[in-house]
Amino acid sequence: MRIFKNSLTTLPIGGAKGGSDFDPKGKSDAEVMRFCQSFMTELYRHIGQDCDVPAGDIGTGGREIGYMFGQYKRLKNEFSGILTGKGLTFGGSLARTEATGYGLCYFTEEMLKANGKSFKGKTVVVSGSGNVAIYAHEKATQMGAKVVAMSDSAGYIYDADGIDLDAVKQLKEVERKRISEYVLTHPKATFTPGCSGIWTIPCDIALPSATQNEINKESAEILVKNGCFAVAEGANMPSTPEAIEVYFANGVLYGPAKAANAGGVATSALEMCQNSMRYSWTFEEVDEKLHDIMKSIFVSCDTASKQFGLEGNYMAGANIAGFLKVAEAMKAQGCV
Repeated sequence: MRIFKNSLTTLPIGGAKGGSDFDPKGKSDAEVMRFCQSFMTELYRHIGQDCDVPAGDIGTGGREIGYMFGQYKRLKNEFSGILTGKGLTFGGSLARTEATGYGLCYFTEEMLKANGKSFKGKTVVVSGSGNVAIYAHEKATQMGAKVVAMSDSAGYIYDADGIDLDAVKQLKEVERKRISEYVLTHPKATFTPGCSGIWTIPCDIALPSATQNEINKESAEILVKNGCFAVAEGANMPSTPEAIEVYFANGVLYGPAKAANAGGVATSALEMCQNSMRYSWTFEEVDEKLHDIMKSIFVSCDTASKQFGLEGNYMAGANIAGFLKVAEAMKAQGCV
C-alpha cells in the first residue's frame, strides 16, 4: 500500500513500513529517549538520505524523531535529511505536523466538490486525537464544518457545540493527558469509554483518523442510517472490507487511505527537498504545494475511475492510478 500511495503523490519516493513493539504509554522522556537511541543504533546501518528515509507514524512524533536523529548524527558524524518530521530547529519543514490532517481535508473537499457538496455547514466526526485528527479538525473547521467528536484509545468525547480544538491540543500535545479530561473544563460535553461508539454519533462526514479496522460493517451501517454521505480515511485502512462494501452499496463517497492521507508522506518528500537544498520554504509555500499535490491525487483517482468504467469509485481509481505508475516505471527500467 505504501508504495502505491507514494506513487500517487507524483514525487520520487518509494515506500515501506516498519516499527517496534515498544509502548511509549506511561514511559518517561528518558526511557523513550533510551529506546529511540537503541533502535537507531541498529537501524542506522540500513538507511540513508538517498536510500531509505524513515518518517513517524503511530506513537512516533517529533520527540521520538529528534532522539533518533540525534543518535544517527552521533553514529555517522554527519548532518543529513535522514529522517522526516524533524523539529524546525534541525531541518524540519513548516506544515509537516499539519500535513496529513490538512491533506485529508484537501482531498475530501475535492471529492465533495466533484459531487456537488462541500464541508461548509456540515457536521463532522473525527476519530483519534493525534496529529492527523487534530489538524483534520483544524482544517475542516476552517472550511466551514463543525467537528463534534474526537477520541483516543480509552474512549471518545462528544460536544454538540463543536469540539474546542485548543483544549484538545493542550491536553494531547502539551500535557500528554487522556482526552477524557476534556469534560472537566467543558461540562456540556460527554465522555464515553470505548472507541467504536463514536460512529453512532450522527454526522454528514466521517474522518476516521485513529487506527486500522476501526469502522466495521455494523459501524458503517450506523453511519449510513444516521445520514453520513462521505467517509475519507486519515488513518491507514481504518475501514474493514465489509464496511467499504456498505459505503458502496449506499452511495457513500469514499476516500481511501492510500489517496486521502497521502499528505503526510508528500510533505515528508518536501522536507527532503528542503534538506537537499539547505533551504526552508515558508508555511504558506509548503501548504500551497501540499494543496496542489492533494488536488492532483484526486484528479488521478477520478480520471482512472472514469477511464476504467468505475466512475465515482475512488478506491478503484487510487489502486489503478498508483499501480500503473509503478508498473510503467518498472517496465521502463527493465525490472519485469
